[in-house]
Amino acid sequence: MIANEEGLRRLMQMSQTGDKQAYAVLLEQCSAWLVRYYRQKIAADAIDDLVQETLISLHRKRASYDPARPFLPWLAAIARYRWVDRLRQSYRQQAEALDQHDAAEESHEEVVGARISIDRLLGLLPAPQSDVIRIVKIDGHSIADACRQTGQSEALVKVNIHRGLKKLAALIEND
Repeated sequence: MIANEEGLRRLMQMSQTGDKQAYAVLLEQCSAWLVRYYRQKIAADAIDDLVQETLISLHRKRASYDPARPFLPWLAAIARYRWVDRLRQSYRQQAEALDQHDAAEESHEEVVGARISIDRLLGLLPAPQSDVIRIVKIDGHSIADACRQTGQSEALVKVNIHRGLKKLAALIEND
């Protein structure tokens, strides 16, 4: 049965007086009408969710319906507001995704810039100092790993890190 204006208006009036059967039929009729309404406006996979959201809004606003006025324009207004809300939400999510993408690009550029600056600064140090600073402080390896990789003793690795960092601090302050 296709919903008609007079039938829906009568069902809504009965629902407002507490007739649960009339309300169940009204929701069923409105659901079918909303599916047809949204089918022309949104992707098929989003229709069911939007129909449910609209029926919840109808339920919340049912006391505000005036039985002297037509029902379908009232329902269509609710449906349109739900549809517009969905579009706003979708656009907002797309904009946030774009913002995150832009932020990721900026972070990448910052990381690359920082890496170039660090490489330039380490290039100003003697190789034994820059090697152990890179291994321990940048790459996060242990002192023992730096000893194995460079052939330096543990004490020498610690001294080279200390002296190298002190020299880097002085270079940065002078810049």
